[in-house]
Amino acid sequence: MAKRYRYAFAKKKEAAKGKLAVGLAVASFLLFILDVILSFALGGKPGYVIGGIALFASVISIYGFIMGLSSFSEEDRKHRTSLIGSILNGLIMVGWLGMFLSGL
Repeated sequence: MAKRYRYAFAKKKEAAKGKLAVGLAVASFLLFILDVILSFALGGKPGYVIGGIALFASVISIYGFIMGLSSFSEEDRKHRTSLIGSILNGLIMVGWLGMFLSGL
């Protein structure tokens, strides 16, 4: 009879910083939606409020991108959320940068 090999795979948890990166990407996107709604509702008058929200959301996105990249160093963890968070924050960060540069 042939030998039967039994393999057991340990269930790995998601990286904690990866979850944080996805949460920050969602928060930055929700702040973008809030920014657009406020811009239409206020008619573009109080630019400092809209600009402040946009600046805060871009800082959140940059921090989320850094957390997403640093979460790849966690060992014995799944890195699916790390990858998703890094990509989302990178795209949102480029979007915010494009909006700021088009406003100049």
